[in-house]
Amino acid sequence: MPDTEKASNTVNPIKRELIRNALVTIADNMIVTVIRTSRSIVVKNNLDFSSCICDAEGQLVAQGLALPAHLGAMMPALKGCMDFFGDDIHSGDILASNDPYSGASHLNDVFMFAPVYSASGVRIAFVCLILHHTDMGGRVPGGNAADSTEIFQEGLRIPPSKIYEAGKPNPTLFNIIKTNVRVPDMVIGDMRSQISALQVAERELVKLFDDYDPKDLKIYMSDLIDYSERLTRAGIAALPDGSVDFTDWNDDDGAGSGPVKFQVRLTVKDDEMTVDFTGTSPQTSGALNPNFWFTASCSFAAIRTVLDGDIPNNAGFFRPIKVIAPEGCFVNPLFPAPVGARGQGAYRVRSVVLGALAQLLPDRMPACPGGSEMAIVFAGYNPDRSPFLLLEFHNMTGLGGGPRMDGQEAGPYCLGNVANVSVEVIEAESPVMVEEYAFLPDTGGPGTHRGALGIVRQFRLLAEKATVQVRSDRQKHKPWGLQGGGGGALGKCIMDPATDDEVATPSKFIGTMKRGQVFRGEMPGSGGHGYPFKRDVDAVLEDVRQEKVSLEHARTAYGVVINDDGVDVAATAKLRSV
Repeated sequence: MPDTEKASNTVNPIKRELIRNALVTIADNMIVTVIRTSRSIVVKNNLDFSSCICDAEGQLVAQGLALPAHLGAMMPALKGCMDFFGDDIHSGDILASNDPYSGASHLNDVFMFAPVYSASGVRIAFVCLILHHTDMGGRVPGGNAADSTEIFQEGLRIPPSKIYEAGKPNPTLFNIIKTNVRVPDMVIGDMRSQISALQVAERELVKLFDDYDPKDLKIYMSDLIDYSERLTRAGIAALPDGSVDFTDWNDDDGAGSGPVKFQVRLTVKDDEMTVDFTGTSPQTSGALNPNFWFTASCSFAAIRTVLDGDIPNNAGFFRPIKVIAPEGCFVNPLFPAPVGARGQGAYRVRSVVLGALAQLLPDRMPACPGGSEMAIVFAGYNPDRSPFLLLEFHNMTGLGGGPRMDGQEAGPYCLGNVANVSVEVIEAESPVMVEEYAFLPDTGGPGTHRGALGIVRQFRLLAEKATVQVRSDRQKHKPWGLQGGGGGALGKCIMDPATDDEVATPSKFIGTMKRGQVFRGEMPGSGGHGYPFKRDVDAVLEDVRQEKVSLEHARTAYGVVINDDGVDVAATAKLRSV
């Protein structure tokens, strides 16, 4: 064998790390490009999108800093495109799909993929982006309606297609999209941002060919995946062997039935793990069902929290982990099941897998995160008949209490790290006033370490009329506590609070609001960890001082009596001794 061939087949770990970081940087630069050029609140402010680089065969090699729930979501959608086009993929093409039954997630998530070729015409990689687009048409603005009964009601379904071909846009596809969405300027603007980011990433990847031979890059991409697999297997092997079961619940299915049971058995044996959802409720007529690929992706994201953070996020991570979900169950629905509101069902996938991990690793895991499940849409028309559509996701309620500390207020969690949307941005871009955005006292699950507080958002409509659509949960089933800790407070949805017309609404509903009406969404708190009466008395006092806990809640939940002079030591000791 010539020396050059020997060299290119020898993996240098330093070179591997340089290439790994170069690929991750390219993926992160796609994120930056989208933030700088996108139009919608849900993308540029909520940051509901992700980027990655896949190898020539469609295997994930490097993921950008984005949503953990998208870990593993790109590959099935890219496979759907590759299966459809086969050899008909060329330089300058950009593939697009949002079809959940061709590997995608739900209709609002449009996946795009651009192939990257060497100068000799050999495909080296794909650069990939998924964006949640504000609207894709359908019966309800925003596309998250929980009560749809089949996917055909949910909007424009784009099968694997070429939105760019040989470097030129597909005007027919763009026109179809523009004609079928309620806010075309916003949607098409975000799509052009998505395409621009892919083109930037393609150029940056081609620049790597100046430093690394394309053949070497392919070898190192394959080795990166194998390297991640070895680290993942080592991490799983360090966990205790065994099988554990956990059950969690959704209040309902969004279409009038429920509750919905989420059942999982998590098994660790040697260096492999199995996540089995057998026993989960059957699929329902509502749109909360996550398809199998998203169920698997959210399971990977939950498992990722207990393994070494230095393991590269790529296809090697998935190899030792098997996800089982019987066809026709709630987390693996059959066509033509609707999946538009599948994000809320996926949160329960996350919490049930985390609950199983907590049985396996009781000294490491925090209690259940709270109300990070609320999506709100306000949509209608301005006086000049121009449309408005505010879509906002709330994924920042906070963490459950852990073995060593309280849950972080307003912190991200392992499924979604979408950003807070500021009140100023909402009010500048939509005919909505945010009257209250605050923590809710006494909502964190009591424990030796308290769960994070729930959050309230209260909106007043300034437009003449609007459709309002809400997707939330946990009004009946609390976020669970651990090791004697209490559950977080339940959530509430209220229309016209503190008036004679006050109405408590279901957790999932579609309605109409008129000018001046108010919607109040109270998101549940996170679970607590450990027995509440073992909580440090000074910590309870500090919570009272910060108005996170009321005097009455300090007494009833923690057994701490506080008066004007501070903690009543004698009364507290007596109460805690009962």
